[in-house]
Amino acid sequence: MKSVWFKVWLASAAFVAAPALHAGGAEYRLGIGDVVRISVYGNADLATEARVGDDGTLSFPLIGAVEAAGQTPAATEKRIAGRLAKGGFIVDPSVNLNVIQYRGQQVSVLGRVNRPGKYALEKTSRVAEVLAQAGGIVTDGADTVTLVRTRDGKTEYREIDVPALFRAGGEADNVELEDGDVLHVARQPMFFIYGEVQRPGSFRLEQGMSVVQALSMGGGLTPRGTQRGIRVLRRDDQGGMQEIDVSLADTIKKDDVIYVKESLF
Repeated sequence: MKSVWFKVWLASAAFVAAPALHAGGAEYRLGIGDVVRISVYGNADLATEARVGDDGTLSFPLIGAVEAAGQTPAATEKRIAGRLAKGGFIVDPSVNLNVIQYRGQQVSVLGRVNRPGKYALEKTSRVAEVLAQAGGIVTDGADTVTLVRTRDGKTEYREIDVPALFRAGGEADNVELEDGDVLHVARQPMFFIYGEVQRPGSFRLEQGMSVVQALSMGGGLTPRGTQRGIRVLRRDDQGGMQEIDVSLADTIKKDDVIYVKESLF
């Protein structure tokens, strides 16, 4: 089906597609463990590689510890330049800072991906990029990913339609990730068919799948089956099962059980 193909494509191609979605993102903020390279124009002897320490500072020649954690590279450049000028070391210094190792901010990717684990946030890392870093969604993974974000003691959950990220207008849902965010990919929802069908069993539920499409997954009706005898067992809000009549155009839902009766004639 289409979404299965999409997951294979995501695993191999999202590294190429995702960078186009960087535009408009906020600048990266330094974190503890990041390693940076700093240079001052016209002062080669001040070229330095430094790590943001556990106290959130980095060390730079002449001026010592500089607060860096939580600051953008541009803000840290400005802070170093100001300290150099204020100390009388350099007149109007031009400072350049580049992050060479991203270690300070991480997100977790869990569930049905090829390489679950923790990943460093690099610049404006977004959902599609981090999923690509995790090797993409496996074939039995869902088409949606849950973003779990905890801020000020409150946990928020956001469902993101992954295939929609690559359609026109989907950029808005390709949100920028923050330190501590969790992406969870659940197993794809299933439905079940039994009765007078060629291949009864459990099948992957695709988005917007109709009854007739679901029946085709089961190989269609047997010669004894009848479209007049199609029923669906569906769980209600209390967890009980209800039997409902459906038409071939109706939409199948998660965990639906389709039963095809035998024709009486």
